[in-house]
Amino acid sequence: MTALWGAVYGAFGLVCALHGTPLFHDGGVRGAAKLDWAVVAVGAAAALVCGVVVRGGLRPTLRVLLRVLCGLAGIAAFSLLMDVITLMVGQGLDSPAATANRSLAAAGAFLLAATARADRRRTAGAIAPPPSPAPVPVQRAACAGTVAFLPCAAMKLVWVSGGTFAGIGYEEMIAMSEHDGASGIWLTLESWGVDVTVLLAALGVFLLWGLVRPWGQVFPRWTLLLRGRRVPRWLPLTPALIGAATLAPYGLLGLGYCTLASVGVMTMRQGDTPSSQDALLMAWIGMVAFGVYGVALAVAARSYWLRTRPRGFIRRGGLPLR
Repeated sequence: MTALWGAVYGAFGLVCALHGTPLFHDGGVRGAAKLDWAVVAVGAAAALVCGVVVRGGLRPTLRVLLRVLCGLAGIAAFSLLMDVITLMVGQGLDSPAATANRSLAAAGAFLLAATARADRRRTAGAIAPPPSPAPVPVQRAACAGTVAFLPCAAMKLVWVSGGTFAGIGYEEMIAMSEHDGASGIWLTLESWGVDVTVLLAALGVFLLWGLVRPWGQVFPRWTLLLRGRRVPRWLPLTPALIGAATLAPYGLLGLGYCTLASVGVMTMRQGDTPSSQDALLMAWIGMVAFGVYGVALAVAARSYWLRTRPRGFIRRGGLPLR
C-alpha cells in the first residue's frame, strides 16, 4: 500500500513539474515549480524503499529511511489544517494543486509511519486497555492550551460585538475579512455576532480534552446510539496530529518573529491595522494561542496514543511488548 502511494505521489509530482504547476503555495507566497521535483524524489524513494522491504523485510537501515521520508512527507503536508478550515467555511482555495499535495503528503506520512512499525503485530489475545485519564502533567498542558485561546477569543468577540481592540472595530474587521476573501458564510456569521474562529477554537479545545480524559476513549452517554462503544483511535488522533503538525511550528516560529519585532531586530508590518504596534499586539495574541495549543495538542496526542495502545504487542521473532 505504501509503495503504491509512493508511485502515485511521485507521478503526481512529475505531472505538476512538467506542467509548471507549483505544489508549494502558502497564502500569497507561491513556491518555485522546481520544488515539485522534491515531491517526485520523495515518492520515488518511498516506492523503492517499500519495494525493498517487501522483498527482504524491514531492516534497521530501511526503518531509518522510512522515518526520514515520513518526516519529509509531514513537512510537505504543512498547513493542511488551514485548507480544511477554508473549505469548512465555504472559502475558495489559494491553490487546489497545493492542497492536493498536502493531502497526499499527509496520507503518505501515516502510511510511512505504519510501514516503519510493520514488524510489530498483535497477539491473538491483544485487548484495548480500559479508559484512563492522562497523567497530571499532560492535563496541565491541556489546561495551558485551553487558556492560551482565551485572549484570542476575547479579542474576536470584542470585534463582532461592536467594540474596538488594537485600533480595529467591527467595520474594520468586516473590511479586513472581505479583503482576505472571506466567504458569504463567514461574513453572515460575523454579522450575527458569531466569529468562526472562536467556534473552531472551541472545537479544538473539545478535541484536546477528549485526548486527555476517559470520555475520549469510550463514547459518552450523550452520543446516543454510540454510547459505551470504544472510540476508534484514528478518530481523534488524525485531526490531532494534523493540527499539532500545523499549529505548533506555525505558532512557535511566529512567537520567534514577534520576539524579534518586540526588541527592534525586525519590523512588524502594519498591514490593515492602524499601527505596527497594534499589529504586533494582535500577532502576540494569535501566536501564543497557536503555539501553546499546538504543543499541548502534540503532548496530548502522544499520551492518547500510548494509553490506548492495545496490550499484547510482540515483535516478530522477539519478546512481548507491554
